[in-house]
Amino acid sequence: MRFTIKREEFLKGLLTASRAVGSKVAVAVLSNLKIELDENGLFITGSNYDLTIKTLVPYKENDVDIIRNYKEGATLINSKIITEIARKMESEEITLDVIDSTIAVISDSRSEYKLNCVKAEEYPDIDLEPNGTEIILSKKDFDALVSQTAFAASMKEQRPILTAMNLEASNGVLTATATDSARMARKEIKIEDGVNFVANVPAKMMVEVDHLLEGCETLSIAFSDKKALFTVGRSIIASRLIAGDYPNTKNIVPRITNYLLEVSASDLLKAIDRANILSLDRENVVDLTMSDEGIEISAKSSQVGSAVEKIDVFRYEGQSLKVSFNSEFVNAAVKALDAEDVTFAFVGEMKPFVIRNASDDSVIQIVTPVRTY
Repeated sequence: MRFTIKREEFLKGLLTASRAVGSKVAVAVLSNLKIELDENGLFITGSNYDLTIKTLVPYKENDVDIIRNYKEGATLINSKIITEIARKMESEEITLDVIDSTIAVISDSRSEYKLNCVKAEEYPDIDLEPNGTEIILSKKDFDALVSQTAFAASMKEQRPILTAMNLEASNGVLTATATDSARMARKEIKIEDGVNFVANVPAKMMVEVDHLLEGCETLSIAFSDKKALFTVGRSIIASRLIAGDYPNTKNIVPRITNYLLEVSASDLLKAIDRANILSLDRENVVDLTMSDEGIEISAKSSQVGSAVEKIDVFRYEGQSLKVSFNSEFVNAAVKALDAEDVTFAFVGEMKPFVIRNASDDSVIQIVTPVRTY
């Protein structure tokens, strides 16, 4: 195999595929990228089994040559090393020449590297064919699904199902839900009728796909029993699904609430941020005290002292109420709503409470209070 390629396009492909190559690989061959040139162009594949990314660098774009002086073939080269080489070379073009299937010579007008490479046949056979139920989403809708829910998924592997985003399509609605058992985020978007599926996709994989959407207006997703296959521009991303039944969150949202607070999102976030300075020995717990007379955010530290922040502009309905919560959870929920004003609805002091954007019913955030006594 041999080719000369525009450095920027090569680097872009390497960076895209290498997102799937973890720092710790269970199988040594997966520390490599598969680089394959055929009649369609240059395919670069990276994988850690859980996530696989295959991206295409075409021969031409807008009648401008990207790849020239080529001979078809395939090889495996260490992901980190070849990406760093392409990043640090300064010429507009890079030449890669594989000699006797064991040495890859990478050069430009100034530099030359000789890297050990591995035969392409050593790379595992990964199924990247779309099958199952397929759906097409706009970048705007997919970005909203991810940005307004993924943060609420668990980062801990003790309960793998909680690291997933649950995607459920029925009756013309796609619902995305994420929870770590202390909070929940749910987002709904309208889709075409007749599409029905349920899939538990790792939340971090959804975030990775969202990062690759730059410059694309739409993406297609095919769901089968064990994987989700995303087609984004010239890239294909395959993610394993997480087996098991997702927790039933349909009845978490309270039907009746006794207290209602409407407040500026900006004012609330600033008050929490300032009060949070003194909440360190309480694991980011702050107190929200509400009454007709005023709204206060407070925090205290047995070692440092206490802080009280007052919010002047608000609307409150209900008797006096004090709720303690994890400030990071509320911060993330409020930011995800992307609203000027947010509404909090409470059932009682220790019951999960609802955070909404009053002008957008498609998204809802739930946070469980923290007991402080």
